[in-house]
Amino acid sequence: MRNSDRLPPRQLPKRRSGRHRNPLSFDNWFGTPALIMAVPGPADQARGADGESVGARMADLVRAYRPEVSVSYGHTEGDEESLAKALAELSGDDDSPLSGVVVPLVTAPHEQVSAAIEAAVAASGASVRVSEGLGPHPMLAEALHLRLAEAGYVRADRMRLISVVARDTSMADGVVVGAVGGEGAVGAAGVTAVLLAARLGLTVLPADLESEASIGQTVEQLRQGGCRRPVIAPSALGPELPADELGALAERFGARLGTPLGADGLLGKIAALRYAEILNSLGVEQPPTVDELPAPVGSRHRPES
Repeated sequence: MRNSDRLPPRQLPKRRSGRHRNPLSFDNWFGTPALIMAVPGPADQARGADGESVGARMADLVRAYRPEVSVSYGHTEGDEESLAKALAELSGDDDSPLSGVVVPLVTAPHEQVSAAIEAAVAASGASVRVSEGLGPHPMLAEALHLRLAEAGYVRADRMRLISVVARDTSMADGVVVGAVGGEGAVGAAGVTAVLLAARLGLTVLPADLESEASIGQTVEQLRQGGCRRPVIAPSALGPELPADELGALAERFGARLGTPLGADGLLGKIAALRYAEILNSLGVEQPPTVDELPAPVGSRHRPES
């Protein structure tokens, strides 16, 4: 019988598992391996005007999502702040099958960066896993939208931001998503271009920033479609190509140049997601049982006494 005088039993909240779980969460049986971000290029090429590295700024952003994890970074080229040194500083733990996760700070598959990471991991001998890069991902298109809006090339109202219009500029009527890293990078940029076009309501096409023929063909395709104010949006954090080369490239084809993505909170969240994806792949997800499913909101059903 139901005892109406008895208070309902207290049920502690349980971590949701399966497809409805928080994508940033992960199983805790293996501890918290370090998160090492692999920054493309040498350290001097990754520094901004203030002298701070893109890797250092990204590390600060990722710590906001993973405060319990040791976050560091290393560059794939050169001896200064190198990825090899970052991997050498990992401390092994016999109770954990994994000492670190390497997250490449590239927005698409990058053959040269991937090869450098594999070589550094092999030389270190550390027990680490390498995640996918930061793209393609819907948040990457949002970050590109943000950079274009900050430069005054597109409206920002769809991002719930105040529309910023820079002086002496006009809105873009076509966008080229510039990729770095080879054919795979161009393919990933195509996915980002589709997502960005849906946000902007403009024609957006991918192109290879390392190929003048690719850029020229894409800009000409936009012009044939009626575009008169094309903008090249680099789908890269910045160290992948020197800024002066990008500027000269855009000028040769009569296009304006957007700013690289740089360190961004959205990219930091993607890096944290890549870390969680690797850790979750080590275990087997079990679907929740009937007892673990929460009762409907406002339900008056109580367990039988």
